[in-house]
Amino acid sequence: MTGDDSSRDEVRTHVGKLREPPARDWLIRFGFGAAVSAIAAVVSLLAGPRVGGVFLAFPAILLASLTLVAKEEGTDQARDDARGAAFGTLGLIAFAVVVLLTATRWPLWATLTAATAAWAVVASSAYAVARVLGAGGDEQRD
Repeated sequence: MTGDDSSRDEVRTHVGKLREPPARDWLIRFGFGAAVSAIAAVVSLLAGPRVGGVFLAFPAILLASLTLVAKEEGTDQARDDARGAAFGTLGLIAFAVVVLLTATRWPLWATLTAATAAWAVVASSAYAVARVLGAGGDEQRD
């Protein structure tokens, strides 16, 4: 492809890259996840399950992952990952709203199907809007 911004915006999966991070990096990520889950459990015990559930929605390993990505791959890549997490979070909110509105009225399979579709549409739309507004085209790639 040419060197324009659209060529830098390809979504790719590299399963082999899972072997690249050292074990220490994986332990940090899992440690953050475990710590946030434990905090959510304590909050649930103290303030009730509704408040604790909010903490479970916290992206437990995002902070650790972004720190490691920034260190290993640079701040541009960490910014891309944070942006993607934000789009996914918007989709998750749409998922939750659909479940809230339909769970007691529709069969479970229909609720989950509609909620998943809402997540995909909202997250993808947020990404598309961000791209139209210029986000994501400013990073320099090798």
